[in-house]
Amino acid sequence: MKEEICNKIRQHFSAMSIYKDPASTGSLFAGRNLPAFVKDFLLKRYLNIQTGEVDKMALTQFLDKVIPAKQGSVKDRLQSGEEVTLLARFVVYIDIVKNERQFAIPDYGIKQREGLIPEYVYSRNSGEFVEGEKWGIIKLCLLPDADGKKNHIQMVDYKPFKPYSSVDISYLAEARHYFTTLEWIDVLLSAMEYDPDGFTSLTKKIEFLTRLLIFIEPRLNVIELAPKGTGKSYVFGNLSKYGWLVSGGKVTRAKLFFDKTKQQNGIIKNHDFTVFDEIQTIVFQEPAEIQAALKSYLESGKTTIDNNEFSSECGLMLMGNIPLSAQHIPISPFYFTNLPENFRESALLDRFHCFIEGWILPRVDKSMIFKGWTINVEYFSEILHTMRTQNTYGLLFDQLVRFEEKADVRDSNAVKRIATAYMKLLFPHWQRIEDINEEEFKMYCLDPAVYRRGIVKEQCSNIDPEFKSRMPYVEVVQTGFSGNKLF
Repeated sequence: MKEEICNKIRQHFSAMSIYKDPASTGSLFAGRNLPAFVKDFLLKRYLNIQTGEVDKMALTQFLDKVIPAKQGSVKDRLQSGEEVTLLARFVVYIDIVKNERQFAIPDYGIKQREGLIPEYVYSRNSGEFVEGEKWGIIKLCLLPDADGKKNHIQMVDYKPFKPYSSVDISYLAEARHYFTTLEWIDVLLSAMEYDPDGFTSLTKKIEFLTRLLIFIEPRLNVIELAPKGTGKSYVFGNLSKYGWLVSGGKVTRAKLFFDKTKQQNGIIKNHDFTVFDEIQTIVFQEPAEIQAALKSYLESGKTTIDNNEFSSECGLMLMGNIPLSAQHIPISPFYFTNLPENFRESALLDRFHCFIEGWILPRVDKSMIFKGWTINVEYFSEILHTMRTQNTYGLLFDQLVRFEEKADVRDSNAVKRIATAYMKLLFPHWQRIEDINEEEFKMYCLDPAVYRRGIVKEQCSNIDPEFKSRMPYVEVVQTGFSGNKLF
């Protein structure tokens, strides 16, 4: 990436910028399984903003204190009577029967039945301890149960992991004015920790950035089929604490939606997006029930579980591998045959909005890891999360676009969701109709949206001819421009 763009980042995102040098700082985190947003938080804490140098000794001492490399050492220290402070990922469970808030810390072997959140910690952090995965600085100690027969691990203090309690969208919009669209695309790639120079075409860059659409748009449902080594798992598992990555194993309706036995919501309830990685290796228990619940949820964001209505704004993504020819294109034109049998139903697949052609993307190697000044991941993930509730872009889309009268509702909804997500990601400074460059809107937002929904339609038609592959006619109300096509 050009030095000029890095300098612009430092100038217009000064407090949110960070110098990335994986070769220099990577060894600091060896043996500690930390996502990128936590690493950036720690690096920034010990970074000299003028020189880009990290105080490695101070950072190492802090890591040794709050992120011990040895899993078993935490329980040993608690057993010996020590209070232990951790910067950790933990999972909250609410036991309605016992009227308890329990927690587990999988990375340190602390199970749900062993961890307890007392009332005074909960009351000081109202709203933080909803069910699901959390990151924070927690202080733990070992205490006897009320009956004195057993012990439990008690959370005696908690500080949420929120380096940015809120982000200013107007600040982002103002800063975006100082970058051209091509420059901004490179900024986004570098914020994802990838070197823009590792992508040989604009089409490949856009294909890669399309993975971020479920971060930024509520209830956007996506399918990506790609060869191994294109960075799928890293993007969805490391860039945001608001997503959940399911990698293999057994999946139940209770785990996804609602567990009636525990009276506990599933992972879809409390996350921005849920990604099924390596979809071919996931075993869906009670597949008919999961399929029925998914159909309803993918359509409306709601489903009924044992007479209880479940709703969420979480987007779903299916990621799987696809065999390619020597020309690096799919061997078969029937893409969805690579999905598990339970997902090869056209009525279910038609509820997905967007398709990503992962075979277009380059295989990730060390040369593609970004080095230089960019936006730190924690700020970047908060921006994506906050933009989900910004309705300005959807209203602008409604003013700009007109569908043919008999357009299928699923098609028009899908195109709007995809195009709106691109607007948020690439053009956050478009706040009024006068701000919009019509040529760029068509080139970067509308045309890709129609194209990506069109792939889903075509593949559903391959499964069931009753589903027509033709996309509805879509036009921009304000015409009179032309532009180069990406697709």
